[in-house]
Amino acid sequence: PANDAQMVLLNSDGSRAEISGNGIRCMAQALLAHAIRATPGSAPADSLAIETDGGLRCVELDAGDPSATMSLTVEMGEPRSGPPVSAAASAFGASHVATVDIGNPHLVLCVTDPDAVELSVEGPRLEADYPAGINVHFVSVDQAGEIDLRVWERGAGITLACGSGAVAAAAAAHGWGLVERSVKVRMPGGVARVGIADGSVRLTGPSTFVATVTVP
Repeated sequence: PANDAQMVLLNSDGSRAEISGNGIRCMAQALLAHAIRATPGSAPADSLAIETDGGLRCVELDAGDPSATMSLTVEMGEPRSGPPVSAAASAFGASHVATVDIGNPHLVLCVTDPDAVELSVEGPRLEADYPAGINVHFVSVDQAGEIDLRVWERGAGITLACGSGAVAAAAAAHGWGLVERSVKVRMPGGVARVGIADGSVRLTGPSTFVATVTVP
C-alpha cells in the first residue's frame, strides 16, 4: 500500500540489480504515460513511490510530456560507506578513492582524466576484487566544481551513463571537499544534476520516450 509500483531490474548479463537512478526515471515516465493513455484527459501524477530492491524511492515529475521528454527527480536516499577499498583500488594511483552504497555498491576513483583510463581493462580488473561485484567509476572535478564521469557497471560493462553512479560520485567528491552540495555530472550519455542534503541525495535528469514495443 505504501508504493505505486515495484521495479525489478535485470542487467544485460541477466543478473538482478538493486537500483538504477536512470532506469527508475524511465520507468516512472512509462507509468505516467500509461496512466494518461488509460484515462484520456487526465493530468499526470506529481510523484510516484516505487519499491526497488534497494528500498522505496520517490520520483517527482518536474516538467515535460510523458509522451516525449520529461525532467524527473529521484530521492535516492542517504549515501553510506560501501565495502572496504580493495588493495588494487588503493594502488591505482587515483588522488582520492572511496566506496559508496546508495542502495547498490560503487567504487569511485578521482583521476586527472577519466577518458585516459582504459575502461574495458581497469573496470573489470578493479571489480574482480569484490565477490558481489561493484560499479566502478572514474571521475575528475573541474574548477567550476563540475564532474566528468566514466562508468563500468556491474552486470553490464561500459555504459554511457549511470544515475546511481552520478549520485555516488557526487557524494564522494563532496566528502572529499571537492564540490559543493549542488553538482553537475557530465557523462557520455548526458548530464545529470545531484543535490546533496543532510541525510539524502536527489538526482535530476531527463527521460525521453523512444518507442513502444509489443512482444507477441
